[in-house]
Amino acid sequence: MSSPVGIIISGRPVITEPSSIISPTQSAFQIPSQPSFSHIVVFLLPGVTLPDGTAAAVYAQLPGTTEFKLLGAIANEKPSAIFKVNTKAGNLGSDDSMVDEGVSMDAANGSTAPLALGISVEPAQQVAAAIEQNKAQATARPQPTGAIQGNELVLRGQRSVETKVLAQRIIKNCYDFLTSWGTGDTVPLKAFQAWWTKFEGKIERDPGFLERGDGG
Repeated sequence: MSSPVGIIISGRPVITEPSSIISPTQSAFQIPSQPSFSHIVVFLLPGVTLPDGTAAAVYAQLPGTTEFKLLGAIANEKPSAIFKVNTKAGNLGSDDSMVDEGVSMDAANGSTAPLALGISVEPAQQVAAAIEQNKAQATARPQPTGAIQGNELVLRGQRSVETKVLAQRIIKNCYDFLTSWGTGDTVPLKAFQAWWTKFEGKIERDPGFLERGDGG
């Protein structure tokens, strides 16, 4: 049994196998905190379709704690999400419009404990309600001194192209590459690995190509 999702962290191989399977609908990934990283991409694996009326909720267990924090969710109609991680600033949040709350991370002690990411397939309405509740609580709660929410980090960066647009271009780049492998509905995982290697190489050679909307 495997998880319906994969995880991308820049500079690392694509993660498709969970560290543990908790139940038929729940899995967990242990993500090493070193070398440091700033974003986590969670996506539905090629060929995977969630049951109707469900979503894959994404939870994070911060190093040194036992609590899992709901970050957001992906679903058939929204198969990927990008989450912002900034341990230097003491935050874990999201560039995704479904999540707008920063989560305090205790990185001051230089802990190298892994970040646990939990995936749980749940009723979509239940997940949406939990996300809205988190948003309401975040709005009502005063922002801690020195803490920066994920969306605020995006605004401070003054990016010329919004993250949502960049994500759409990444997905289109992946789709165009994978469809070149054939006309069938099933795409081999090695094709996705090949795309990621090609895409990461292009990012290193020309970091601005996504902002320009270039293809391939």
